[in-house]
Amino acid sequence: MFEEAQLYSPVTTGSAGEVTVHLHDGHPGANDPDYRRRRNEIAAAALAWRPGHRAPRIEYLAEEQEVWRTVCRELAPLHERHAVREYVEALAVLDLPADRVPGLDEVSQRLVTRSGWSYVPAAGLVDLRTFYAALGDRIFHSTQYVRHSAMPLYTPEPDIIHEVIGHGHLLATPTFGELHRRAGAAAVRLRDEEALRFLSRVFWFSLEFGVVIEEGELRAYGAGILSSSGEIAQFRDMELRPLNLREMGTADYDITKYQPVLYRAESIAQIEAVVGGFFDACTDESIEEMRREHAVA
Repeated sequence: MFEEAQLYSPVTTGSAGEVTVHLHDGHPGANDPDYRRRRNEIAAAALAWRPGHRAPRIEYLAEEQEVWRTVCRELAPLHERHAVREYVEALAVLDLPADRVPGLDEVSQRLVTRSGWSYVPAAGLVDLRTFYAALGDRIFHSTQYVRHSAMPLYTPEPDIIHEVIGHGHLLATPTFGELHRRAGAAAVRLRDEEALRFLSRVFWFSLEFGVVIEEGELRAYGAGILSSSGEIAQFRDMELRPLNLREMGTADYDITKYQPVLYRAESIAQIEAVVGGFFDACTDESIEEMRREHAVA
């Protein structure tokens, strides 16, 4: 789970041990006391988890199951039409249930035998360094809550639908699973916090909101697009720019809205060469140089 989203709904623990997820006033569930209690309950379960143990087993409510089913139903034809081929193939390989929310351990069991990836639970607050370092070990920190039923087709923060339907299928692919790992390995090398933030923005505009020309048409490979039926239906209408690492690493963005600017790769090979090459070679010094070049451009 990424820092930008964590700032939207930070999680705190009170003096008596009570766990609170602080929803922004504009959040779809901000005025729903039942939803707020549910978010607190699921966050508390994640905070109680310890490494080496099974992920908390969440007994999802009927309303939450219906949100999952709705999203799966809406996304299925859109994935076939708009997602990169590796992602579509991963949908069949993982064969995750469309009629119920899978547990994190269930997803991990299906992933680990195919690509070596596994999930661990996140209450909400996972700092950038911890998140990316785990990616280097093929571990993905994931939330377990389900978005509010008032807006089942979009969420401004990463819920289990985003983490599993979006990232989970990418982690099962040879190209994009490895790019996640390479991003994590890069983060471990970086010591400067601004350099780490630069890397996280490159990740945002590629593995979260990346698009690419494949088989002669524009397709999505970013988890943020692939887990939002509203966004995947509209991404071809956004402003498209060529891959530009200096621009991607310094751009501001708003997590609460559809991304108006997307960076288009001309091929999967270009993603691997440009984005993957950056992850493989970046250092604090090289990123600082890129930031200086962007400032004077």
